[in-house]
Amino acid sequence: MGVGSGEGAAMDVRPARIATGLSTTGLRVMGLRAMGLRVMSLFGVRPTPGRGSRTSRHRPVARAVLALACCAILSPAAFAGRGHVVVGMSVEPQGLDPTAAAPVAIGQVTWQNIYQGLVRIDRDGKVQPQLAEGWTVSPDGLTYTFSLRKGVKFHNGEAFDAATAKFALDRARGAASTNPQKQFFSVIDTVTAQDPATLVVTLKEPAGNLLYWLGWPASVMVEPKSAQSNRTEPVGTGPFKFVRWAKGDRVVLERDANYWNTAKPVQLQRATFRFIGDPQAQAAALRAGDVDAFPEFAAPELYGTFQKDSRFAAVVGNTELKVVAGMNNRIKPFDDKRVRQALMLAVDRPLLIEGAWSGLGQAIGSHYTPNDPGFIDLTGVYPADKARARALLSEAGYPNGFTFTIKVPQMSYARRSAEVLQAMLAEIGVTMTIVPTEFPAKWVSEVMTGHDFDMTIVAHAEPMDIGIYARPDYYFGYRNAAFDATIRRAEQTTDEEARLKLYGEAQTMLAEDVPALYLFVMPKLGIWDKKLKGLWANEPIPSNDLTEVFWED
Repeated sequence: MGVGSGEGAAMDVRPARIATGLSTTGLRVMGLRAMGLRVMSLFGVRPTPGRGSRTSRHRPVARAVLALACCAILSPAAFAGRGHVVVGMSVEPQGLDPTAAAPVAIGQVTWQNIYQGLVRIDRDGKVQPQLAEGWTVSPDGLTYTFSLRKGVKFHNGEAFDAATAKFALDRARGAASTNPQKQFFSVIDTVTAQDPATLVVTLKEPAGNLLYWLGWPASVMVEPKSAQSNRTEPVGTGPFKFVRWAKGDRVVLERDANYWNTAKPVQLQRATFRFIGDPQAQAAALRAGDVDAFPEFAAPELYGTFQKDSRFAAVVGNTELKVVAGMNNRIKPFDDKRVRQALMLAVDRPLLIEGAWSGLGQAIGSHYTPNDPGFIDLTGVYPADKARARALLSEAGYPNGFTFTIKVPQMSYARRSAEVLQAMLAEIGVTMTIVPTEFPAKWVSEVMTGHDFDMTIVAHAEPMDIGIYARPDYYFGYRNAAFDATIRRAEQTTDEEARLKLYGEAQTMLAEDVPALYLFVMPKLGIWDKKLKGLWANEPIPSNDLTEVFWED
């Protein structure tokens, strides 16, 4: 499971008000002048006393040195030139190996930039060849034979071949695997390196989604010697190499001079990912030029101001970010379907979207986005109806409502949604207490792993991940044998039409059983320098793919 963008530790970079009354601009100029004078002294240039001075002949040199000094302390984008990009993110990853942990921030830094897979998902959500040039599938759908690219090397100089690919897949599906999508790999029976350029994957049963799954961040290829240290020093086959990670601040990458894809080289020399949790600080960093792009801006209420600013491109795109309030179906009162249905009836989705995300979002009635094939609009199954909600609560034995807690990560969409939800539930006599919960560390430990929660709220970011409700140990605790069977048939079906019909049935089951309150899909609120080109407008998979990014002259 992955979670979409939100805030990490707050970092306020807004300029403080100074008692002297000097403007921020004035203070900046004074700072530049002071630094310029220090640099001038290093060059043996004395300050210019005034017009007509005997030292006035030094004025051109002084100005030149001062200009250099100014350039030296401008934003990263300014002094790095057009070969460098600074990308802002709301959440800092806790590691840099997407094959070992779930938070999507890991893939948003590393996928396609550092790591690559046998196949990849493109900006249109389609499966494309990558480290595998091509493949064939046996008539029974059980054997996939991949033809691998030759001459590919990892950043540590080790060659990529079929033996390496076998290691990566066996590691992902092994008993000790912590891969967040380990269940996807359980369908694999054997992996064989037939020769250095041929990999054969045999399945236990047909899997119509296998190639799609192999394009996810969790399926990237890792090198055996570096696999254990990838969490802090990632090594891949991608166009960028890892340089350093300043915890709490940034991750820096640089172009790999030995990148295998000479036919499509990247244009950036360097990329920096800055982690800024506070939405106001994000806006300030963009305006100051300290950050070139925020592909997922976390302050929808400020978005309109950037749309009016000619310096920026403000692009609203699609995502897979499904904001849901998941209930612990293992415990009372959430083990009673009538209670869950009553809570869903208390929610006015359009009003919640307006209050939580400035009206920017699309209501959903199940765990599926309108972007995905086979989507069914199920918001009408349990529309807002407070009278009906109270009646269902009474029927379930809670005529006076009940009290529970919701564990809320620090991301703004989660916090704001919980506050609106709290007010709506109060109108049917249900008291919800908000408990702030640090994401990802505490949230993963308490909710995802420990199942110690009543309700929580997060944005599930992976595409077409409706199958998570069939996982017996998943945090929802939802058990429905008919749903499990439907998902299993859908994943085994290779016929597209038949598979999507089954996914439609699965969507309907969730809409009726309400294991989670289905709220809305967040849009991708992208803001970046207008001269920066190649960033993705939509997000068919959580990512910040920089392989086609460049600065326009």
